[in-house]
Amino acid sequence: MSEEPDSINCPNCGKNVPWTRASRYRPFCSQRCQLIDLGEWAAENYRVPGEAGPAPEKPDSESLQ
Repeated sequence: MSEEPDSINCPNCGKNVPWTRASRYRPFCSQRCQLIDLGEWAAENYRVPGEAGPAPEKPDSESLQ
C-alpha cells in the first residue's frame, strides 16, 4: 500500500493543507473552499467524463392519467 502524503495543496486556492485527521475539511483548507467547490458541482461547472446516456422518454398524455 502507498503511504499518505504529509500535506497537499487545496484544490481551490492552492494553500498547503496537512493531511491529518485534524484537517477537518481535507483536501480543502477551509469550509469556504469546500463550499466553493460544492457550488461549482451544483452549478454543473464540473462534470465527470463519460458517454451520454439515452434521452429520457417523454410520457404521453394517457400514461399520466
